[in-house]
Amino acid sequence: MSTSALLSALRVGGRQKITASTLGARAQATGSHVFRIHRFTQVREKVANGTAVESGKFGVGGHDWRIKCYPNGDAEENQGCISLFLRHASHAKNGDATAGYKLSILDKSWKPSHTESIDERRFTDNGWGWSKFMKLEDLDKEKHLQDDCLSVLCDVTVDTGLRTEDYTDEVATAAAEELTKAPPPFPVHGIAEAIWNRQEPDVKIEVGDGQTLAAHRWVLEAGSPVFKVDLALASNDTVAELRVGDMDADVCKALLRFMYTNSPPPELEPMAERLLVAADRYELEELKLACEEALCKNIDTSSVAATLALAERHGCTVLRKAGMRFLSSPGNLDVVLASSDGLEKLKTGCPSALLELLEKNRPLDEHYSIKGQ
Repeated sequence: MSTSALLSALRVGGRQKITASTLGARAQATGSHVFRIHRFTQVREKVANGTAVESGKFGVGGHDWRIKCYPNGDAEENQGCISLFLRHASHAKNGDATAGYKLSILDKSWKPSHTESIDERRFTDNGWGWSKFMKLEDLDKEKHLQDDCLSVLCDVTVDTGLRTEDYTDEVATAAAEELTKAPPPFPVHGIAEAIWNRQEPDVKIEVGDGQTLAAHRWVLEAGSPVFKVDLALASNDTVAELRVGDMDADVCKALLRFMYTNSPPPELEPMAERLLVAADRYELEELKLACEEALCKNIDTSSVAATLALAERHGCTVLRKAGMRFLSSPGNLDVVLASSDGLEKLKTGCPSALLELLEKNRPLDEHYSIKGQ
């Protein structure tokens, strides 16, 4: 259970203000730095054995670091080798550090070619590394020194210690406070207002056009088995977030209005088709039926094929019967089939309706054949 969910559960028990702190595992910070030594051949000729060149400072885990390179070895016995070290560069300011590190010579494809690594070292004001990191004779001009540039990659992982995180119920409810500032997604009065004011909204629905609408989990779960599943899969934080990308704000508002008031919106007809699709998806059968009845009022010869196709896709019995009655009226089927694409729309969108009509009203002659489907 998340900390926010735990605090929410404790608040249900009557506790008004709750704080918490969590001690986690040891935290780590990682970072990388590339040290490029241009004209490496000339640098080697000018820098004596036991003399180093250093990278600029780079910060990881609150500490500063430098890559230290001895082009001709760090001591007489290591002549003929490159010596590489990681140096702690902020000990005076930050104190000791515990870190793991990895040093690599990169090839011309910027991939590590020769690598050495250490899991963990305690750094004071010193450095750790390898006196005989790589023999100079093994440096390949084409592979490692393209344009006479040597590239050294250092990966550092710093142990930043045990970390305690403080948590307050104000933090846990920040998203909820933001949500309560949003107005209800539909006009609330009477019973709807009482339902809305029963508790603060705890669901945020983001629709396809980017708008965000507030709602209550208990209303959505009680009204739609699909919403119930979606909310079970959402996070258990104080505010559940749902993304409904295939629905615009107007349709979602109408859907929520019905779930809170059990009545469709007064401006149903202009959005009836889109709302029917949404009602079918969320298994709101009464709203779906209201949308079917609204669509039945506007069936004509130009829309009947699309209406029957919609009914077939979403299992709309009432809408299908209305479309079939319209086509069964004298002359209507002839007008639809006489249009340039009327027959094709019926064949592709609602073949079962076409077959039923043809069987009832006329023989299946060549003109009205649906073979090939």
